[in-house]
Amino acid sequence: MPSVVDSVRLEYRADSPFVAVARPRISWVTRSEVPGWRQLAAELSWDDGSTRVTHRLPGDGSVLVAWPFPDLAPRQRGRLSVRVEGVDGWTDWSAPREVVAAFLAPGEWRARFIGLPSPARRAQPALLRREFVVGAGLVRATWYATALGVYTAEFNGVPGDDQILKPGWTPYQYRLIHETTDVTSLLSEGANAVGVALAGGWYTEAYGFHGLAKPFYGDQPSFAGQLLLEYAGGTAEWITTGSDWQASGDGPWAGSGIYAGDTYDARRLQAGWSSPGFGTAWPVARVVPAGPEPGARTSPEVRVTGRLPVVETFTSPSGRLLLDFGQNLVGRLRIRIQGKAGTTVTLRHAEVLENGELGVRPLRFANATDHYTLAGDGLQEWAPTFTFHGFRYAEVTGWPGAFDPGAVTAEVIGSDMQRTGWFECSDPLVNRLHENVVWGMRGNFLYLPTDCPQRDERLGWTGDIQVFSPTASYLYDCNGLLASWLVDLALEQQHSGGVPFIVPDVLDSSKVPAAAWGDVATILPWVLYQRFGDAEVLAEQYESGKAWVDQVLALAGERSLWEGGFQFGDWVDPDSPPDLPGKAKADPDLVASAYLYRSTDLLAQIAALLGHSGDAAGYAAQAEKIRQAWLAEYVTPAGRILSDAQTSYALAIEFGIAADPGLRARMGQRLAWLVRRDGYRISTGFVGTPLVTDALAHTGHLRQAGRMLQQTECPSWLYPVTMGATTIWERWDALLPDGSINPGEMTSFNHYALGAVADWLHRSVAGLAPASPGYKHLEIAPAPIPGLAWASTRHETPYGTAKVAWRRTEGRLVVTATVPPNSTATVRLPGGESCEVAAGHHEWTVADLPLPAPVRLTTGSSLATIMDDPEAYRAVVAAFNRIDPVLARDFSRRMAWVPNQPLFGAFSLVSPAVIEAVEDGLAALNAARQLV
Repeated sequence: MPSVVDSVRLEYRADSPFVAVARPRISWVTRSEVPGWRQLAAELSWDDGSTRVTHRLPGDGSVLVAWPFPDLAPRQRGRLSVRVEGVDGWTDWSAPREVVAAFLAPGEWRARFIGLPSPARRAQPALLRREFVVGAGLVRATWYATALGVYTAEFNGVPGDDQILKPGWTPYQYRLIHETTDVTSLLSEGANAVGVALAGGWYTEAYGFHGLAKPFYGDQPSFAGQLLLEYAGGTAEWITTGSDWQASGDGPWAGSGIYAGDTYDARRLQAGWSSPGFGTAWPVARVVPAGPEPGARTSPEVRVTGRLPVVETFTSPSGRLLLDFGQNLVGRLRIRIQGKAGTTVTLRHAEVLENGELGVRPLRFANATDHYTLAGDGLQEWAPTFTFHGFRYAEVTGWPGAFDPGAVTAEVIGSDMQRTGWFECSDPLVNRLHENVVWGMRGNFLYLPTDCPQRDERLGWTGDIQVFSPTASYLYDCNGLLASWLVDLALEQQHSGGVPFIVPDVLDSSKVPAAAWGDVATILPWVLYQRFGDAEVLAEQYESGKAWVDQVLALAGERSLWEGGFQFGDWVDPDSPPDLPGKAKADPDLVASAYLYRSTDLLAQIAALLGHSGDAAGYAAQAEKIRQAWLAEYVTPAGRILSDAQTSYALAIEFGIAADPGLRARMGQRLAWLVRRDGYRISTGFVGTPLVTDALAHTGHLRQAGRMLQQTECPSWLYPVTMGATTIWERWDALLPDGSINPGEMTSFNHYALGAVADWLHRSVAGLAPASPGYKHLEIAPAPIPGLAWASTRHETPYGTAKVAWRRTEGRLVVTATVPPNSTATVRLPGGESCEVAAGHHEWTVADLPLPAPVRLTTGSSLATIMDDPEAYRAVVAAFNRIDPVLARDFSRRMAWVPNQPLFGAFSLVSPAVIEAVEDGLAALNAARQLV
């Protein structure tokens, strides 16, 4: 099969021909079965309809290549093709990639923001319309639109696109996005009409906690749009929003809110309102103060990305009809219904059940409820337009007649990103964990990366995406979304003087810096560079990262330690009280100074890459001062950290603070000791969780990392899976073992941060990681953990499909890998063998890693020995369970599994029957192992 070029794309977007900049970078993928295939040169052909230009590029560059042609003009169209030369000669030209410049020229934005002339209430939804005439010879009609709020647009009664909640959420006072839509096919010669449905969305929402929420941006939504009609012969006409538009507040949306839901009365829908010839005279729209001039979209659009049917219906103890969709999701319900006019159906949403009813307490002040009133004219279909919900369950009231589960569908809504990463292994619980991470990301990437999608929050928390970004960058092509969000972060930072806790910052949160949250300004651009090869994002965000580091260095002062201020710390440490999620075992100052080192060190590396040699040397020296100060302040000569917690050691090891190999090894040993003492349960929060398994594996404790991964007792990654979770939870025990909801105010059941461990599954367990930016060079280093028979991963890198898999068979490990064309890889096999390979398919067989030989066990064996032997631990717990399950849970949770205490030492005040059962259980295990 000959080599071929496909997947030609410009900048970040693969979902549209529109490009937002005049010089879009170009990327392409070559598919080839030729072993070791490497690009020697490329040719790019640009045809704008009048001329065709070909540009030759020597070398192997194929990712985010600089635009080699003259700058695009606004609305310029053309077709781009690519062909490449390899050892097998030149490929054919790729299929032409349609390109349309989506941006406007300076001064071309003419639309005025309009809204209702006399709103009757705060955040009142509106309908806006205008009729216009299209002359003969229309060649193209392009619609540019934005809102301070959310909108949909129709032309002659037909929706202009399938996007939802346009234009999304940005810091409205600093930045607006306009959509660019080709609506030529929706118009005809003669009379035409455009209609816009407008609601407040994020712009009019009230933000805040504890019942003290208040509006941040404004009380009423407004809209601005302009339609360009281009005719044969070169003439053009603009149709823009202004005082010649009409507006009505009497449309079918009686109310709307992101947190509240939609209230829609179909009886109030005026037929033909978005078509020409509409006979009703509406008031003249009011021109309102303008927002900032909008720019073209660079991030993915939001739309329906999936649909799920009802999997079960049942009646709650209070007699209410409940629907279960089998998956916690983010989206809305679409209903098909008929009944008498005036009948109102209410749809209420929640993520979990409690005592057989909807568990709505975690929603706090979010009503998460939609209301639909029937018009009474036969079968009707409806879905809310201006809201979204996080839910698995729905409560339906007011349904006319017998309920048909087939009449309701859950529509999954989110940013329409391309899936790029997969993982699978022999343990179905771990597979479900990974799937939960995927669903958590799907639900919380909706125009921006949010913390949660269901309660009265749904905010762009900086700490959450900071820890999750490596996982996100593997699972989905999220470069465009996150790069756009970083623009918003930098704007908020420039205007307030600090990196906020959330972006957009509707809580005025930038006054006090916080480690791990503010460090997103340096860490996220670095992740995007490493995972996507996007060096431009480093340059664009350099001043933002520099301002952040400089701010914190000033706080650290001569001691070079960040101390004494507010910190989130190791947020939601499992031992923190439900009402004090920041009260973690790891000292918050230790965490803060570790992150100060991390950001300063990264900034030095970024400065060097960008050619800022003076900055690079200065920040490198500062980083070394911080590292030495951290070690002197927090580490004893023996290598113990004064804040003796899993997170403390993970930070020191993974951030490179423990640079000395001997110190690093001692810290790894202590971390492994703590992990075993805690029964291989998680003992970390947001900060430590992404690092702890890597810290163990990198210091020679892979077996212990595997035990942590496969632990099912609370707190652990798999405990939620055993409780039926289908997304990642905010708290390790969001649902308590008895099925009740954690009593804390913060209890989200869709919160991706703690799912950051998936990056370790991809990189380490399966063994696929970038060894150079954008996966130009791969690292293939599988780490087969005990308890798994096989694992595999696949990632759509910027160069094509990469795969790694391993399986155990008859005492051997078989490792297979696929390196994409135009890439190479360093391979590190279990056991220590390494090699360099080129593109193609590869296979190796090596000896499996031996497990420790089992020893004879008695009640005199140490607690550590019992815990390190999974079968022995299960035998002991099973013996307790047979006598007293409550005692078994208490024993398992509270015991410190240390090497200097025998098992019988833990039996004080325990029933003799339990001791006898434990002895019998261990004896049976010894017999089965022939160790009697």
